[in-house]
Parts: sequence; C-alpha cells; structure tokens
Amino acid sequence: ATFRAIQILLTAHFPFPFFFFFPLPFVLPHAQAQAFPSPLSPFHFFLLSHPLFPSFFRLHQHHISSLSLSLSLSNLPSPISNSPLRFSPQIRTKMEAVAAAPSPSPQPHFPHDAAAAAASPKPYKKSLVTSLMEAATLRTPSFKEDNYLVSNLKPSDKKALQELQDKLSAAAGAPCSMWGIDLLSSDDKATVILLKFLRARDFKVPESLSMLEKCLAWRKEFGADSVVEEDLGFKQLEGVVAYMQGFDREGHPVCYNAYGVFKDKEMYEKVFGDEEKLQRFLRWRVQVLERGIHLLHFKPGGVNSIIQVTDMKDMPKRELRVASNHILSLFQDNYPEMVARKIFINVPWYFSVLYSMFSPFLTQRTKSKFVISKEGNVAETLYKFIRPEDVPVQYGGLSRSGDLHNDPPKPASEFAIKGGEKVNIQIEGIEAGATITWDIVVGGWELEYSAEFVPNAEGSYTIAVEKQRKVNASEEAIHNSYTAREAGKMVLSVDNSASRRRKVAAYRYFVRKSAMV
Repeated sequence: ATFRAIQILLTAHFPFPFFFFFPLPFVLPHAQAQAFPSPLSPFHFFLLSHPLFPSFFRLHQHHISSLSLSLSLSNLPSPISNSPLRFSPQIRTKMEAVAAAPSPSPQPHFPHDAAAAAASPKPYKKSLVTSLMEAATLRTPSFKEDNYLVSNLKPSDKKALQELQDKLSAAAGAPCSMWGIDLLSSDDKATVILLKFLRARDFKVPESLSMLEKCLAWRKEFGADSVVEEDLGFKQLEGVVAYMQGFDREGHPVCYNAYGVFKDKEMYEKVFGDEEKLQRFLRWRVQVLERGIHLLHFKPGGVNSIIQVTDMKDMPKRELRVASNHILSLFQDNYPEMVARKIFINVPWYFSVLYSMFSPFLTQRTKSKFVISKEGNVAETLYKFIRPEDVPVQYGGLSRSGDLHNDPPKPASEFAIKGGEKVNIQIEGIEAGATITWDIVVGGWELEYSAEFVPNAEGSYTIAVEKQRKVNASEEAIHNSYTAREAGKMVLSVDNSASRRRKVAAYRYFVRKSAMV
C-alpha cells in the first residue's frame, strides 16, 4: 500500500512519465470519464477514485495539514460550502468516505497522528477532509473581488443588496458600524462592506444577514474597534511573525506571515504555552489584520482588500494546529472578501506536489489569486506584484523595518542580469565633497559584487570602495555610502558570469551635496 501511495504521489506530480512506467491495475470506466468536469483530466479523477486513495490520504495527511495551516495562518479561505467551485459528486463522495473511514490495522504510518486524532473531539476528522477540500479549491475570500460598483451588479445582485439593507435596518435596534462606517447609511463605504458579506454567501440574503449580525456581535464582545491601540506584549513578534509592510503595485496593503520562529520550543511555549497565552496571541493576530484593514479605502473602484504573503520556511506543522484552527474560524467568519491575492514563498516540495494534484480543479481565475514560489525564487516572484523598495530585505527587497516610520521609500530602479552576464551601473555627476548613498540587491545573489569610484580627472586613480567579493544567497541588500574628494562617478558591478540563471535586481541612490561655507 505504501508503494502504491508513493506511485500515486509521483504520478500526480509527474503525470505522464510515471503513469506509463508505473501503471496501476485500474481502468477508468468510460461513463465516469464522461461525467468528469472538463478542466480535470480523467487521470486525475482516476487518482481520487482509486481504492488506494484512502491509504494515500492518511499517509500524507501531515503534509495536507501543513498546507491547510499555511492557508489559515495567512488569512484563510472561506468555507467550502460557500465556494462557487464544486467537486463532482463522485469525488465528494470519495473524499467524505475517506474522512469517515476508520484507521485500518496495523497502525498508520504516523502513529502520533493517529493518537492525536483519537484524543481530539469528533470534528477532527471532518476538519482534516475539509482542509483537503479547501486546499483543493484554494479559494481566498477575494475570489469574487470586483470594483464594488453597484452599476456593475446583475439585477438579482442589486435586489439582494437592497434587501439586505432593508432587513439590516429593520433588525438593528441600535446603530451598527464597522471600522467607523455606519452600515445603515447610504454611503458608498457601507455598500462596499455589505457587498463583501453578500459575496461571501453567494448573495443569499438570509445567510449574509446572519453572518453580518454575528460579526457585529463578535466585534462588540471582542473589542475589535479598539484592539489596534492595545499593547499586547508581543513586541518581539512585530516585524517577524505577522506584520503590515508596504503596498503592492496596485496599492493593496501587504501583510507578511512567517511562523518559522515557532520552531524554537522555548519561543513556542512563551507564546502558546497555555490557553491564556493562546487567546492573547489570537488577539494580537486580529490586531495586525485590523491595522491592514484601516489602510483600505472602502470605496467603489478603490483599494478594498489586502495582499497576504506567507513564508513557509521552517513553519511548524502539528504544533500550530490548535492556533490555526482558532484563527481559521475567527477570520473566515468575520473578515469576508478581505484578501486580494495570496503569495506563498519558500514552499516545501510537498506543497508543490499537492498543488499539482489539485490544480486541475481550479478555474484560471482562481489560480490567478494564488502564487507559489519555491526557495531561491522569492525575489523574482515578489517583484511581479510588489516594487523592490516595498519588499522586506529578508525577501530580496530594499525595505527595512526602520524605514516604516520614515518618509515614503525612495523608488528603486529594477533590472535583470542574464546568466553569464556582467552589469556595471554607473552613477555619474558626483561633485567633489558630495556623499552618495546607495542600496543594491540581487535576488538569490550567488554572484560577484564590487563598488568603485572613478574620478573625472586624468591621472587620478580609481578607488575601490568595496572590493570584489562573492555575495551569498542568504545576504540581504547592500547599503553603503561614500564621500567623494573629487568629481567623478560611482560604478556598481554585479558579475553573474559563473551562473546560467537569470536574476532580478534593484538599486537606488541618493547624492547629498556638501554644504558650502
């Protein structure tokens, strides 16, 4: 069974070679193939319909749980029942059967997982299969993101909006508001919020009203409107675990999530050691999200959602399961349609495998909401959506945490270095006594870098400001300055001759002239 499960896993990741070289003794009936949705190949249906799929599911459930964890901690897919995507009846029946089936004897491949399941409440198994289905659809709360213009709504959606407004007015015994916006007013901002709840429930008014009322009650009980100003004692997590930093190219605030720090047991116990600590962490995580939401416009045609970037490097799996379940429930119930795109970076191998397995279930639009980047390709991925000056230095950008409290970052110039190429950046017009300050970064580095000052006067010697050296992949952006004694130019050199790989890069500089007395 283990061999068969590995077969399925490999075949899912490399469909054609492994399918032909390792055939499985199962023939897909023609009727089942015809009943399958067109975006999905019969072969992928075969994978989920195979009698050994339960073994595969249990064998790799810790990988699937990790995928679900990363989704939940980064800001959470909406419930499957609300997704416009649907599994075929055959697949849904198969997956529900996997969730309900008891573990076979002998013990599963991971006995500690089986023990955890036995000790957990009954919803544990349901949660696991739900996580798999959520991973398969990969739906973000912003799946139906639009410009929130009422004029663009379908007649049925306009009717639902009016009905929700009327029912909310009739049901509200007191003023109700979110983020300082009166939901009973005819203001465009109120309309944007109501449309978010309607979209989260597929424009079903009773369900949308119920969700909205529960959210209002939770915000009052939780004190969500005042949580932003609270000091929750997590200064050590600011700028490390979950934090807002910069904007993407379209103006969306960007939230970064990196939970690798909790791989350290001492740090984990310090934050999640008991129920009180866990609740305080959840409150802090809401605080981070609320800060991002306060940056939104809540205007038709404006910026009405955020970007989530999740770093999966060293992310604990089982240890954060309880926290992730709490956050999943809390966020999906109270923050609908708040995420425009999710970017996963430093993803492990099994994340790509699972995505390859389930990507045929996704429409092209759904896929466009998710971006997956392996380790070593982080900067190139982030630069597609976020300008280098807004990307944190640890991810190949130029933004440092101290910059957050200063003026808007100075724009950077982007360029690419082909494999086997050397690029010289010349900064001319530097006067005597002037000080030039520069930042430069290359995604993934692993190349030679140097900086030198070349005087204009004939007979003057070139000054090696930074001697040529190899920059390792783990190094952050280089920040340096030089005061010129005579007029000349600065030359920054990056030599990618030893590599065949194309790399993205960025630099910026500022020249401050000397104060003449």
